[in-house]
Amino acid sequence: MEESKINPAEEPRKLNFLEEIIESDLASGKVESVMTRFPPEPNGYLHLGHAKSICLNFGLAMKYGGKTNLRYDDTNPTKEDTEYVDSIKEDIKWLGFRWEKELYASDYFDQLYEWAEELIRRGLAYVDDQTQDEIREGRGTVDKPGKESPWRNRSVEENLRLFREMRDGKYADGEKVLRARIDMAHPNMLFRDPLLYRIKHTSHHRTGDKWCIYPMYDFTHGQSDSIEHITHSICTLEFDVHRPLYDWFIEKLGIWPSHQYEFARLNLTYTLMSKRKLLELVQKGLVSGWDDPRMPTLCGVRRRGYTPESLKMFCDRIGVSKRDQMMDIQLLEWCVRQDLNARSNRYMAVQDPIKVTITNWEEGKVEWFDCPLNPADPEGAKRAVPFSGELLIDRADFMEDAPRKFFRLKPDGEVRLKYTYIIKCNEVIKDSEGRVVELKCTYDPSTHPVTGEWRSVKGTIHWVSVPHAREIEIRNYDRLFTLANMGEVPEGHDYKEYLNPESLVVTRGYAEPALLDDASGIAVQFERTGYYFKDKDSTPERAVFNRTATLKDSYKPE
Repeated sequence: MEESKINPAEEPRKLNFLEEIIESDLASGKVESVMTRFPPEPNGYLHLGHAKSICLNFGLAMKYGGKTNLRYDDTNPTKEDTEYVDSIKEDIKWLGFRWEKELYASDYFDQLYEWAEELIRRGLAYVDDQTQDEIREGRGTVDKPGKESPWRNRSVEENLRLFREMRDGKYADGEKVLRARIDMAHPNMLFRDPLLYRIKHTSHHRTGDKWCIYPMYDFTHGQSDSIEHITHSICTLEFDVHRPLYDWFIEKLGIWPSHQYEFARLNLTYTLMSKRKLLELVQKGLVSGWDDPRMPTLCGVRRRGYTPESLKMFCDRIGVSKRDQMMDIQLLEWCVRQDLNARSNRYMAVQDPIKVTITNWEEGKVEWFDCPLNPADPEGAKRAVPFSGELLIDRADFMEDAPRKFFRLKPDGEVRLKYTYIIKCNEVIKDSEGRVVELKCTYDPSTHPVTGEWRSVKGTIHWVSVPHAREIEIRNYDRLFTLANMGEVPEGHDYKEYLNPESLVVTRGYAEPALLDDASGIAVQFERTGYYFKDKDSTPERAVFNRTATLKDSYKPE
């Protein structure tokens, strides 16, 4: 799998191969209008890979004046739940898309059953009594033809009787299956008499106990597309080997000819997209749930503070390819910063505080400064920031034995406190263990940013006023895994060995009071630190903020 190099700079974008196909189909009259569908299985929460598929299916239909159906592939009742159905709808709406119809594969169970009987009557399907292991062994290998089932030549009458008895609940799970009768020596292994129906005595989330036989994916997908007149059935690349079988069922049944097209799925560094493994992380308590902000689920990144706009920007940047690529997660984070930098409100917060006492400040005096919520709009909304004689600054902004090019606060050095005055450090106070606990400083009243005289210093740092500071909980999230390509875990190792022990660091912080009144609904910027989003765990007594992204990283878009 090759690593992708993306150029995020704005430039005219060429049509991708799917757009070329659609424009050709419309121009030739092959289709009159575009109809796509997004077909998730409701057996888990959607993740970033699904976001690419959602943006593609809905985006293509919107671009060409078409429509998109939301169709749940609910053919496996043992793994599906209405919890997932509801979460999928919420995620799609959050991304900003609306579907034409909400449909389910289970809507077509009666029609699929009739088509299965039609294949039996035409000698193209039969009931097999072999076990799963026997069927698997009998399929052969890529280099070795399969072996025909001993039940392959049953009469049409017997197959119809047995299949109806399967439907009526006469047989136990796994006792019989319905298979297509195609070619046990076919070079495409999927054509070696694929399964059409299996027995599952399990209640379905929509049909209840009406059915105890359920169709397989390959006998459902193409026919469902056909029923809905889907003009462009867009799937990820691993389904390309299924396409000939998709076409075979449509041809043999003589139904409306939908067609499938494949694109490369999203692979992201330091990230897993396997529903099975994500479920294991949840079940073993290695994360707090499906919406843990470290998870690549859409509900997880939403809780972390990612925006729909940033995800759509990312999906547009990575484009649509016919071959697998490993995308750098830093590009996703870059898109998040690009979006939030333009829109997020700014506030000051201190996470590792040192107290600063302004010794020449009038006792009890408080001065309020009108500061822009977003420097990109200096004439826009303001927030009032209180300044007093007792402040907190971040420990990283002071160094006692500072190198020559350290431009923050140091003994006998000066910095400007953002939006306010220049201060000078006159005295360093330490505890019994030698740790700096307080700085005695003086301020220069002539450096007031509005009424004073401008004097330049090289350093500007953020701060909060002690009497007005609001205590908050800060959850600094990082990547969940330490291995860049989680698809290539070394043999003999478990993927959980690469969980990042520093993926969540919880600290106590202190923020200016205006932060707690922010009602923007998107992540805010803690000035000079990063972007943070208010978490659902917040209470009136204690606000909780999740780090969405650091302010900068080493990523240099090419």
